[in-house]
Amino acid sequence: MRTSGRTANTSPDAGHPADGAVPEAPEDGAVRPEDGAGPAEDRAALTEDAAAVTMPEAAHPRDSDFVQSLDRGLAVIRAFGPDRERLSLSEVARATGLTRAAARRFLLTLVRLGYVRSDGREFSLRPRVLELGYAYLSGLALPEVAEPHLEELSAKVHESTSISVLDGPNIVYVARVATKRIMTVAISVGTRFPAYAASMGRVLLAGLSEEELGKYLAGTTFEAFTEQTVTDPDRLGEIIREVGQRGYSIVDQELEEGLRAIAAPIRDSSGVVTAAINVSAHARRHSREEMLTQLLPALLETARQIEVDLKSQGRG
Repeated sequence: MRTSGRTANTSPDAGHPADGAVPEAPEDGAVRPEDGAGPAEDRAALTEDAAAVTMPEAAHPRDSDFVQSLDRGLAVIRAFGPDRERLSLSEVARATGLTRAAARRFLLTLVRLGYVRSDGREFSLRPRVLELGYAYLSGLALPEVAEPHLEELSAKVHESTSISVLDGPNIVYVARVATKRIMTVAISVGTRFPAYAASMGRVLLAGLSEEELGKYLAGTTFEAFTEQTVTDPDRLGEIIREVGQRGYSIVDQELEEGLRAIAAPIRDSSGVVTAAINVSAHARRHSREEMLTQLLPALLETARQIEVDLKSQGRG
């Protein structure tokens, strides 16, 4: 992108493929009947699993309150995405840092629970996985309140508009009104991007305390997505502080070539930045100066209207 001892599963279902898992050749990473053929195989798999140090495990010291198996199961779900809709067992193992034996057991458990489907060769998410995010979205007032404002802003400027919140080092889209697709990656509610390279991310980072921002800059690895991406922590710190002072952020082709975006904060009644709103456009349609003169005024006004509506409903 982690806990103390594990207890082996000794239930009758342990080590046996879930219903619907079809055998196939082992080279392509799919499920095989012999993967869970008997107790000896199960014990070997558990030994291999316990010996493997995964990326999530390395990131968290051992903690009696941290459930490593839950962390690994969620990592398997997160391995899937817009460009990874169908994955083989080996691909899931590589994406999560798990052993094949561990990845297999988590996948088959998710199959049995109805969150993942398998055709015997590949795995993919099922619609039931939406339940995991719906509880959060249904309790979040912001998308419901902001949606009409986003639609109005998009119709006015003829560009895509979005709202996101900060989640660790990333931004997560919680509302979006799209026009034409301008990025190679399809953006929808739930899409995540590194905060440092996104206009909304820099607005949200500017809302952090100086101590929180310092920790973020010191603990984050900054990757260059284009030749324009700023990756120097000191320079990023300067940019983020400037964003906080002027009240908006413009990112010019740092996340993707040809993409310009401008963002503004959405604050609660106490003045704390809780979300960010942006307008994104292809660089051929709007110069940097045009983003500031033509798009920024409407963007700032929309952010203000959303803040007013949230406060009037007692949600801001």
